[in-house]
Amino acid sequence: MSCTKHVLVAVMCGLVGSGTAAAGERLTLSDFASGSLADWETRGFDDVAPSSYDLVDLEQGTVLRGHCDNSASVIGLEREVDLDETPVLHWSWRIEDVFSGTDERSKKGDDFAARVYAVIDGGLLKWRTRAVNYVWAGSEPTGAAWPNPFRDEAMMVAVRSGTDKAGQWVTQSRNVKADFKRYYDKDADHIDGIALMTDCDNHGGSATAYFRDIYFSAQ
Repeated sequence: MSCTKHVLVAVMCGLVGSGTAAAGERLTLSDFASGSLADWETRGFDDVAPSSYDLVDLEQGTVLRGHCDNSASVIGLEREVDLDETPVLHWSWRIEDVFSGTDERSKKGDDFAARVYAVIDGGLLKWRTRAVNYVWAGSEPTGAAWPNPFRDEAMMVAVRSGTDKAGQWVTQSRNVKADFKRYYDKDADHIDGIALMTDCDNHGGSATAYFRDIYFSAQ
């Protein structure tokens, strides 16, 4: 099954596995170190070759690798997260390089070596779907934010930019509840899942990224 290109939770269509964290607890979303992708599911886009996602062993342990070659697809996890109890998303990622010379606010330049989506699913009312899409940008500066050129339901946020730290693990933290308020003026009490993505179908390049240690906490 494929989903229409960049129709967000179309990004999450048909994912499996749900659950919530008890009040005040850390909610771990990735257990890649165990060598398992249980409850994670990949989804492609119509008429686009899929990126590949697999578990690999690095010096830090087992991590998720995403690779694209003129391709795009997501790997996602449906998991309800109580943003009143655990609003802060943490993750670590590593890229080999960024795409240079692209207009990342345009459809042609909407490619990123690494993305992390936080998604509120609109259910049957797909136009009510909302996502904040944290990216490692190539040209947009850190802190820049703009609507996704394919779908207004996604806000792009550059949490890192450029080749500084390329080839190294970088740990990020974002208050997702605050970001939904900031970018949508929405008092979100939960999200329905997350998705990871490595894509390069629009400009036809290739990229590799790694992900690990994805969890929510109170702070």
